[in-house]
Amino acid sequence: MGDRGRAMSRGHRGTRRNRDDQEQPSTSQERSRSSSQHGEPYPRRPGPPTQKLPEGYPSSARGETIRAVEHRPQPTYSETASDTASVAGSVDGGSAAPSSSLGRGAMRGRRVLPANIITRPTTLETKQGITGRPIELIANYFKLLSTTDWCLHKYRVDFSPEEDRKVVCKGLLRPHRETLGAYIFDGSTLYTSTRLPETLELTSERLGDKQCMLIKIKHTGEMTRGDHDYIQFFNIIMRKCLDYLELQLVGRNYFDAKNKVEVRDFKLELWPGYITSIRQHEEDILMCAEITHKVMRNETLLDVLIQCHEENRQDYKNFFKKQVIGVVVLTDYNNNTYRIDDVDFEVTPSSTFRKKTGEEISYVQYYRSRYNLNIREMRQPLLVSKSKPRDRRAGKEELVYLVPELCRSTGLTDLMRNNFRLMSALAQYTRVSPGDRIKKLMSFNMRLHNVPNVVSELSSWNLQLDRRLVTLTGRVLPADNIVYYQNDQVPVNNKANWTNDFRNKKLLKCGVLDNWVVIVPDRLKRDCQNFVGQMIRVASTMGFRIEQPYVREIRNDQAASYADILENIKSTSNPMLIFCVATNNRMDRYAAIKKKCCVDRPVPTQVVLAKSLQNKNAMSIATKIVIQMNCKIGGIPWSIPIPLKGLMVVGFDVCHDTNSKDKDFGAMVASLDPHFGRYFSAVSSHTSGEELSNDLSVNLCKALAQFKHYNNALPKRIVIYRDGVGEGQVPMVFSHEVQQIKNKLETVYDNADDVKLAYVIVTKKINSRLFAGNQNPPPGTVIDDVITDPTRYDFMIISQHVTQGTVTPTAYNIIYDTCGMDADKLQRLTYKLCHMYFNWSGTVRVPAPCQYAHKLAFLVAQAVHQSPDVMLETLLYFL
Repeated sequence: MGDRGRAMSRGHRGTRRNRDDQEQPSTSQERSRSSSQHGEPYPRRPGPPTQKLPEGYPSSARGETIRAVEHRPQPTYSETASDTASVAGSVDGGSAAPSSSLGRGAMRGRRVLPANIITRPTTLETKQGITGRPIELIANYFKLLSTTDWCLHKYRVDFSPEEDRKVVCKGLLRPHRETLGAYIFDGSTLYTSTRLPETLELTSERLGDKQCMLIKIKHTGEMTRGDHDYIQFFNIIMRKCLDYLELQLVGRNYFDAKNKVEVRDFKLELWPGYITSIRQHEEDILMCAEITHKVMRNETLLDVLIQCHEENRQDYKNFFKKQVIGVVVLTDYNNNTYRIDDVDFEVTPSSTFRKKTGEEISYVQYYRSRYNLNIREMRQPLLVSKSKPRDRRAGKEELVYLVPELCRSTGLTDLMRNNFRLMSALAQYTRVSPGDRIKKLMSFNMRLHNVPNVVSELSSWNLQLDRRLVTLTGRVLPADNIVYYQNDQVPVNNKANWTNDFRNKKLLKCGVLDNWVVIVPDRLKRDCQNFVGQMIRVASTMGFRIEQPYVREIRNDQAASYADILENIKSTSNPMLIFCVATNNRMDRYAAIKKKCCVDRPVPTQVVLAKSLQNKNAMSIATKIVIQMNCKIGGIPWSIPIPLKGLMVVGFDVCHDTNSKDKDFGAMVASLDPHFGRYFSAVSSHTSGEELSNDLSVNLCKALAQFKHYNNALPKRIVIYRDGVGEGQVPMVFSHEVQQIKNKLETVYDNADDVKLAYVIVTKKINSRLFAGNQNPPPGTVIDDVITDPTRYDFMIISQHVTQGTVTPTAYNIIYDTCGMDADKLQRLTYKLCHMYFNWSGTVRVPAPCQYAHKLAFLVAQAVHQSPDVMLETLLYFL
């Protein structure tokens, strides 16, 4: 398919097939190679090439697919600051990362909203709560007015010869407006209110090559109000309207390239854009409109290749792969995005492939004839992007080949994300305040109303977009009390933060840390001693007794040095906790520590960066670390009153393994005590896309056994907060996962009626935004009407306090509930649990069990890469 780049299939001997010719893979046709790939090296910048390529440049090796972990920028970690920022700040200004609106399980390409499965219980009388004071809110939604109850006809459109460029397909239909009437065409499906013949054939001449094209139009069905496709049709109309605004489609969202912001110091461009989605909500059909941004780099991937060759000539190929594999690129000639899976150094722009007609053509000739582009550098390798399974099922080729010279990277590298100056520069534009966001949304609405083609398009379907943002009434839940030692209770302030309480409050439950080890590079010993002294003093005021540690010095800070000394310590003693000082946040060192102490020699560890020891806010950092350490040995820093007896709350989340593209880790945590401060945890690995229901239900049974051990009884109620579910995965979770858990519970309980279950899907990546005037709504704001889904038992909560940008609510969808709690109680329980994440003395975006599950899954997927030892399963060792 031509407008998606160069797509070829690998045959047995390396055949390259032209995607727009739609040939089937062959195993016998040979690819020609340009002799220039063994000639001069890549040119230096600026000026002509002056150096030879390194010896051993491959002449026959295939460009095999390499595991992603080998080609990623060196990741970093933190057990303190970054973690608290990620859960406490939650600032949204539209993401600077590519495809930021895509959550797990979401779909790329043209947006096709999955048909809603009705999960709202038929017995539910109301999903609106009553507790809290009312608050008037504005939402980033516009009402769709004057929707008509006409019948829509749906047609499949095929072109012969085959043509896949959407813009060309639309142009071929345009001369037949009189025959077709008012219509919407998305590249393959035609929608019209006119009933055409069952099969209609038309002809058009394709511009450019004057090819006579046969257009076959076949009736495939009708749509009426209430059908899923009926709502999808409104989305197609809106996307057509966005085309009229002269916005640029990149991936599946529209961006305003004319108003791009150049971040010159970092050679980046920031493109503002819009995400729109039309759905049936409680009473009306509404369009959600959100402001987003996309980071575009000015350099091409050929520039990156040249730079890699200059910096590391002996191993520039692997160096280049490390830079580009996993990166999302934009091809300017067709505005498509691709994720790079490999680099094939055996293929160059001079390489040829056979078209369906039998004609042999080079990539250079193809791009010249197809896109009028001249490729300058003939020695560059080609990039390989693997199509998605659903694309392959639709008949697309498995591999897409791209020319680095024609590709620009989107998004940010890990190195960029760790660049404070760069991120601060981007934040000036991406962190949009509530007042400014409202202005941008109203400006967007005005553009839609002021462009004649948009007005004409909507009028032709008897549609109109309201000029006003949707308003609704939410509720602010009352502030809770934080419970400390001896039931000392302190009300939470209006910023939902109780950090200052630790100046004079004692932790709820403390262990005694009298047997622990510090591992520190010898040059940092004095700073470490001072910091440990501060920790001991801070802990004393909070009622946590910490004795002096046993200190082990190391001469170098290599990963192997830490692994060796940890092995020595654990083989000769049994400390309660090991405290490791690291000079920087390199992931290989962190992974070595965590793997040794989570798998090989199980013991809780606390990793602290050297810069934290010398920080001017060392006392504040020491306080946070002391609280973490108390949790890791079984202590509980605080609690919150939850007057439900026999309740277990469970969190589950999934993270992708950085060592294997096809492997995920699912982490489950389950509360064990009435304070909701002790947890059982378990991690299971599975193949990406594999159902998780069996592992989840098995681990839940283990958690029930631990709960019974702690409480001498099984829980009467279980509330599961399930994160990591994409919108398209809800039906699977609803029909399979919940049923598996119910089946397991029947084997544990003598009487199935002895336990009540609620299953709540948690979604953080949503496009809904709420405003209280020109401000963010306060923590504890609940939304359960107007913009919620009538087919679901759902609500949203803004649980965190945000000082910069616009706050993002979290969505909750209860897909199963026999707990007997009404909507009000479930909303209040959910918000209370947002106070119980012990890495942050404030509310977080999701209930604590969910955040713990994410923290554990992330740790294992990033550093450990296998299930931790069961000796740690009742400790919060992963904080």
